[in-house]
Amino acid sequence: MKHRHPDGAGLGFRRALVGPLDAWLEEHAALPVDFFEIAPENWLGMGGRFAADLRRYTEKFPFVAHGLSLSLGGFEPLDEAFLHRVRRFLDEHGIAIYSEHLSYCSDEGHLYDLMPIPFTEEAVVHVVERIHRTQEIIGRPLAIENVSFYAMPEGEMSELEFLLEVLRRADCQLLLDVNNIHVNAVNHGYDADEFLRAIPAERISYGHIAGHYQQEEDLIIDTHGAAVIDPVWRLQSQAFEQHGLYPVLLERDFNFPPLEELLREVGQIAQLQTAASARNSRSGTAG
Repeated sequence: MKHRHPDGAGLGFRRALVGPLDAWLEEHAALPVDFFEIAPENWLGMGGRFAADLRRYTEKFPFVAHGLSLSLGGFEPLDEAFLHRVRRFLDEHGIAIYSEHLSYCSDEGHLYDLMPIPFTEEAVVHVVERIHRTQEIIGRPLAIENVSFYAMPEGEMSELEFLLEVLRRADCQLLLDVNNIHVNAVNHGYDADEFLRAIPAERISYGHIAGHYQQEEDLIIDTHGAAVIDPVWRLQSQAFEQHGLYPVLLERDFNFPPLEELLREVGQIAQLQTAASARNSRSGTAG
């Protein structure tokens, strides 16, 4: 299948949403979603009805793939057999973009969480080597995601410095998650606006926006199980203003509301993109 690049406003494709999406399409004929995202781990080797459901949608819409288990920062050997399976999956469904978390999730077994990588020169070298090898196998650039974390790892540099150095040396792309910037800014006491301004616009492949759970005034848990809050919408608007337009999708992993509510949030992404495009046109800035 020909590789299709995403554009506009997207939504995370979850099996629980297939029925509501089908019902919407039966009633309205068109769906106000420009593209979808899936985790390959949840679909590789899937047969029967679920495989048929996925094929129906990848034939109609562009998709991106967001990995869950590659463990770029881990010390277990890179799972190259898995990456070869991922490449076949991406090619089969015409998926142009594969992304992963800038974290690790394995240590003599799967940890079932995304752990922060120590912000050190040694870790930069280690991660960059693994990104290079990943890109060789998948045959396309890898987009790494800035992740949320709850314990600040010891290191020789800041989170931002570490991220920028990995992007530069690996010559890879960025999946920019504005919710994760907000979460880390609150949890670790840094300036979200300053972090966002330092992001190299030319590296941004696409973006995530999501909801979270505020446990304490200074502790946010990144859950993807609630509506997006105003400060995160503001940060997303600022990202478009500073870095130009790029595709962004809404992540929702559980506690699903009626589909209409999710589509309203997808529509809010589109509204921000439209507003940014209008601002760019007035100022003569490329979007």
